[in-house]
Amino acid sequence: MKSSRPLPSLNALRAFEAAGRRLSFRAAADELGVTQGAVAQQVRGLETKLGFLLFQRLRRGVLLTERGAVYFSEVHRAFEQLIAATDTALSRKRIVTVSVTPTFASKCLIPNLPNFSVEYPDIELRVLATDAVSDFERDGVDLAVRLTKPPFPLGQAAEFLFSDMIVVGSPNLISECSLPLSARDIAEFTLLNDGQANWKTLLGDHHARAELHINQAALAIEAAMSGQGLAMANRVFLEDALRSGRLVQVADEVVATDVGYYLVLLKKTHDDAALAVSRWIREHVVQA
Repeated sequence: MKSSRPLPSLNALRAFEAAGRRLSFRAAADELGVTQGAVAQQVRGLETKLGFLLFQRLRRGVLLTERGAVYFSEVHRAFEQLIAATDTALSRKRIVTVSVTPTFASKCLIPNLPNFSVEYPDIELRVLATDAVSDFERDGVDLAVRLTKPPFPLGQAAEFLFSDMIVVGSPNLISECSLPLSARDIAEFTLLNDGQANWKTLLGDHHARAELHINQAALAIEAAMSGQGLAMANRVFLEDALRSGRLVQVADEVVATDVGYYLVLLKKTHDDAALAVSRWIREHVVQA
């Protein structure tokens, strides 16, 4: 039986979904291989058909209206389901996109990707390395690993991975020192600070002679290996350097922090491939 409420055209929905995901008519046009004017025209036609505005037009880009955001969420989900159904029909690999911090990507995830390909040959893992908090719906992210702390947004399920940190240094840097170093000893070195390092708690009443601020833990670890100072980082990021002897743990204390790394998924996630990736991260990446 023919529906009494015909759907908008597929081209209009594609233009709206791309513009909503990219928050730019120009970027959507580049993605779809059409002109910016064509995207704008399709969106205007869709707004006319629906009877309400989908976007606020800004000088640079666009912003979804409140009703537009609700509609986008459903349209984006529909396109994802169509893509998944088509991939299944064509027996193609299931694509899972995981958003992780750059340090987690470089120190944990990427070194283990060859093993993942062997264990899950039917899943293509796409890694989005960014410190920005991803919007699962807008960015097409299936799961994320984030440095954060509770509470978490409604609709998200977060599983704690790790948080405690240790202090490390290059063997050449501490060659003349007796280990473990005391807080007084540590204060005499240049301390590498990536923003997460909790040096104040470790040093107590002692003041650092010098600090070098670096914006990522991976870079602080590299600086420590080159002898530029002592680094404080999560042990899971340091395992390879500790095993190879490029770094040594210089203090016995494990430093607690109020933030940690969490594996985050949408509570409504039931996709077998995404759930398999989350299990693999827990069992083979973090526990490796």
